[in-house]
Amino acid sequence: MIKKILFLWLLASGSAAFAQKNDVVEDETSSGYNLNKPEREEWLKNTGAGLFIHFNVDAQLGIVISHSLVGASDDFTERYFNELPKTFNPSSFNPREIAELAKLAGMKYIVFTTKHHAGFCFWDTKTTDFNITKTPYKKDLLKEFVAATRAAGLDVGFYFSPEDFYFLHQHQIPISRNVTNLSAEVKKEYAEYNRKQTEELMRNYGKIDVLFIDGDPKETVKETAWKLQPDILITRGAILTPEQTLPGAKITQPWLSPITMGTAWQYQPTNDRYKSGSQLIQLLIEARSKGGSLLLNVGPKANGALADEQENRLREMAGWYFINNESMDGTRSWVVSKEDNIYYTYKAPGTLYAFVMDADKWKEAERKTFLLLSVKSTDSTKISVLGQNSKIIEYKPDLDVSSRFKQFKQGIEVSVVKAQRIYDDHRWPNPVVIKIENIKPVFAEAAILQTGLFRNAAQGMLLKGKVLNYTTTRPEQAGFYYRPYRGQVETLYADDWKKTETVKINTDGSYEVLLKNLKKDTAYEYKSFAIQENVSIEGESKIIPILH
Repeated sequence: MIKKILFLWLLASGSAAFAQKNDVVEDETSSGYNLNKPEREEWLKNTGAGLFIHFNVDAQLGIVISHSLVGASDDFTERYFNELPKTFNPSSFNPREIAELAKLAGMKYIVFTTKHHAGFCFWDTKTTDFNITKTPYKKDLLKEFVAATRAAGLDVGFYFSPEDFYFLHQHQIPISRNVTNLSAEVKKEYAEYNRKQTEELMRNYGKIDVLFIDGDPKETVKETAWKLQPDILITRGAILTPEQTLPGAKITQPWLSPITMGTAWQYQPTNDRYKSGSQLIQLLIEARSKGGSLLLNVGPKANGALADEQENRLREMAGWYFINNESMDGTRSWVVSKEDNIYYTYKAPGTLYAFVMDADKWKEAERKTFLLLSVKSTDSTKISVLGQNSKIIEYKPDLDVSSRFKQFKQGIEVSVVKAQRIYDDHRWPNPVVIKIENIKPVFAEAAILQTGLFRNAAQGMLLKGKVLNYTTTRPEQAGFYYRPYRGQVETLYADDWKKTETVKINTDGSYEVLLKNLKKDTAYEYKSFAIQENVSIEGESKIIPILH
């Protein structure tokens, strides 16, 4: 999947696009216009999660989806296109079971790879024989997916790649991710090829709710999709879709993050590292706290069935969502996305959900107290823990498990007990959600931070930042977090953040910190933070390339 830097886009779109204004987010987005209807983008803002399904004819090999064709030998390429379809038979693909499981796990839509970069089509297309009906499976698999997804009450999403390696191969054009030397005649044929395929997808499967366009050229696909399905929501191709990572700060525009359950998009039977169920739940919470949606990816095995590792994690997410669904659906960001390791979502007119993320060592029947600095109570404030009545705990009838709070000058103190048995061993490790009703924020506007550029200094690296709305928020001090950068996929497995010293903010909102003793031959990522009325607020992260 292609990644680009949106610096020019951000400059063009203006600072209002982000809560963290003028910062850079890695993504691929529209090179042209956006005809998404406001109500469709509003739907995405209210939607916690979707399921992404990556599937392709090369799932039989357990290798990267499509990309092995780039730079491949003639022998590999010929056998890929001519031999793999002869043995591809996903007879165990059960879209009904997948859709029902996705719904239990809190997904509101499913996006399926109708055609990935290799060019293999999962529908009965008239444009090419490189499709599912010319395999032993014979049937239109996409039709089955659409029917099952709708029957489960979920929205239907299509992934489509206009970048097509099979088309290039048929035209004796070397397969590459950046083909730039096409003749005018071939460019026209390429666009027409994608137009016809998009027309088939938009005309033959009823209402399509979501379209994820991955690769170029996009414009023909966008124009055709919006013309034939005016209510469709185009995600990649029109809005922000930062891949394999989450933004460092709140984003006010609609956005989603496609993230793999392991490290691979397609099923990889060996040498993959799955995130735990708890990590996936935490990613979902973090996405919601920053105003976005998590598009969680799975990849069926070659026979079409989900691997046990994938099903099991979705079941764990289903258990958590069953308890805490109201904190995910129809919620928005709070004035700050988090305080330390407690994340927030908010539902107007005054309900706050506080997610205690590090709950794995929180024992059942144990009382914990938390001071929330960004929250203040009112005369009608109420507190509870989602899923439990806070009156009864199994086997301990005399234990006080009530939920309560106190208002202090520096914030509201909440005190709750983990009082619901979820696992047999009483060790449910996933985030606990505290619901606080009828509250107000301590401040109406949070500091908006720009993580600035860096420059070499005599004694180290000088990091720069700025509070863009300093005159109205007046945070007291600022600094930076930093850690070694492990790469895009490895970000979710990276080291803990380290904190620099804090410094006084200048009257124009700027600040800088000298970072010493960085290791050579190591890249680093860093992000700003500022202290506003004792609340620490973070900005987007940036990267210092490898130091030599």
